[in-house]
Amino acid sequence: MPLTKGFKDTVKARADRDPEFRVGLFREAIEALLSDDLETGKLLLRDYVNATVGFEALATELDKDPKSLMRMLSAKGNPRADNLLAMVARLKQREGVSFTVALSSAEMRV
Repeated sequence: MPLTKGFKDTVKARADRDPEFRVGLFREAIEALLSDDLETGKLLLRDYVNATVGFEALATELDKDPKSLMRMLSAKGNPRADNLLAMVARLKQREGVSFTVALSSAEMRV
């Protein structure tokens, strides 16, 4: 049986070579969080951080413990809003993106 790359390595390699993929992964994480799917949002953010800046560098930038950031985004993690939003703000800055929230036409008819 041939050896295969691990998921983490595959995502990192793709993020390194494909900026659209990298931003898409980040966008999906934000959309999950805004759609009240905290579990998926945390997991996607964890994948994004692992594939881009890494927890060590991000922790240094946020003046936090790397293990604390990893716990925040773990399946059992329960991040405080201020910590999660600070992380998202820093990642947006690093990536050079901004996000907007728009109502869908179905929501506007209420």
